[in-house]
Amino acid sequence: MKRLIEANAWTVGLAALLALLLIVTKLIQPDFGASGLDSLARAALPFILATVGMAVVVIAGGIDLSIAAMMAVASVTTARLMEGATDPQSVLVLIAVLALGLAMGAINGALIVVTRVPDIVVTLAMLFVWQGVALLILNAPGGATAPWLRNLIVGGVTLPGLPPGLTDWIPKAVILMAIVVTAVWLPIKRSKLGLMFYAIGSDPLAAFRSGVPVGLTRVAAYAVCGLFAALGGLAVTMSTGIGEPIPGPYLLASVAAVVLGGVVLGGGRGGILGPILAVFVLRLVRMDLTLMSVDPNVAAIVEGTIMVLVVMFGGLLALRGARLDRTG
Repeated sequence: MKRLIEANAWTVGLAALLALLLIVTKLIQPDFGASGLDSLARAALPFILATVGMAVVVIAGGIDLSIAAMMAVASVTTARLMEGATDPQSVLVLIAVLALGLAMGAINGALIVVTRVPDIVVTLAMLFVWQGVALLILNAPGGATAPWLRNLIVGGVTLPGLPPGLTDWIPKAVILMAIVVTAVWLPIKRSKLGLMFYAIGSDPLAAFRSGVPVGLTRVAAYAVCGLFAALGGLAVTMSTGIGEPIPGPYLLASVAAVVLGGVVLGGGRGGILGPILAVFVLRLVRMDLTLMSVDPNVAAIVEGTIMVLVVMFGGLLALRGARLDRTG
């Protein structure tokens, strides 16, 4: 147990920080309870899914600046196609949107591999492309989502044998997040593909010499990121009930959570649990500022400053690690 804690000291520290912030939130707002946790979980869900997608790409040694725009495409596609659809039709729409996310991510990755242009340049350009696609599909917030889909994240879970008051403290959004992330990421991480993600992120040349298809692996990493972006877009539509064509503040937030969660920007090191905890920490900070009646503009400044500082710190650590690798 001691070795496990030492190996995951950063993640344990984030968990402790989250627990401390929950206590602070309770002190600020004594009425904070099950409904507050439910609101926090639903607000954090799109950010978590975007962060997991970004973490996969960063682990593979890249970055995707178009993730928020891909979420917007998935959100408006869902809302447009599900409006007036039956339950069986909405299931088909769900599958189609996930396939669309995979395709968008794969296109990003293929362009990076084929053109050999830096990923930050390609994905910045694709941000505008996917944003334009989203506005073509739906030029203003609208559409609808299937009621059964929205019910997946509203309220607490009902477990047999447990008192209703206890189950209310387990938000559906948290359960859905855990199921989705575990079902998608865990098999990948334990497979050869997951090992290749870490290999090309750590040292692409060494990975190539070991027989790893670096180009295809990079495309696969971006495809997985696109899949999580589609899931994040679905979460936005599930939460609001409509499609949102304008990309939300998910890009910087996801990068900040990835860095705060212990994933190295240079690639090759990190996991998923830390970034997920980091999202809850950042969302809880924003919630506490709101509960303290801090001016929304000031709260946005504070939140943005925290994110920028975290990203800058992560960038400095990545540069330091690269220098050490060259000198070593």
